[in-house]
Amino acid sequence: MATTGDIRKDTGRTVFGWIKSRFPTVPYADLTRVVVETDQRQLPRSHAEKYELKTIWYWYPLYCLGGISFIAFIVLTITGILLGFFYIPDGRLELGASGDLTNPAWRSMLTIMNDIPFGFIIRGMHHWAAHIMIAAVFLHMCRVYFTGAYKKPRELNWLLGVLLILITIMFGYSGYLLPANAVSEGAANILINMSRASPVIGDQLATLLFGDISTLSGRYILRWYWIDVFILPLVGTALMVLHMGLVWLQGVAEPH
Repeated sequence: MATTGDIRKDTGRTVFGWIKSRFPTVPYADLTRVVVETDQRQLPRSHAEKYELKTIWYWYPLYCLGGISFIAFIVLTITGILLGFFYIPDGRLELGASGDLTNPAWRSMLTIMNDIPFGFIIRGMHHWAAHIMIAAVFLHMCRVYFTGAYKKPRELNWLLGVLLILITIMFGYSGYLLPANAVSEGAANILINMSRASPVIGDQLATLLFGDISTLSGRYILRWYWIDVFILPLVGTALMVLHMGLVWLQGVAEPH
């Protein structure tokens, strides 16, 4: 009969074997060398170079999708910082100068687009970079799936990619709410009802995300501003660094 110690040893061997089969022991320090001898290089050779394939050029656009996603993220970061200097994360309704109900967040958006130099262009770049990033990440996941690049030894990177596409969708949704207009209110009502429909923690989750579950108060703008500007970028950047690090170690999974 196996003892507790034997079970722990067998579990340890299984886990260690799983990791070793996907990340074999290699001199990873060599990957950081700028100048190396013989044919060692800073980046692993792709299948096209290793097997001297000449007819793989038509696959190349599909292998730029990850880079396009990263470039879109950089554009979003830069334009988001610039917009953050003028945006006011306050969705509480107030009586405007014209006698209409409005909120500081929407008024700040109008100021950015109409009064700030190049504000309309910066917001447009931010808007379209978000669309491009979501589309590129989705197509990147499709390419990985249909070429079988999610299989051994890249299962962990596939799971990281699934988390990254969820983070990207949350980026898109949070940015959708920040203009604090009628469309944003409709999107917020949809998610607050979905949150409340969650089992056990529904009301608590809706309160955490929106500040209230009975009515949609303007406080949700500030909460989603923090999610969009601080929480999601921190989590997303950490996952992207780990994701690209695994690609660096394991190489690009091009079709055979």
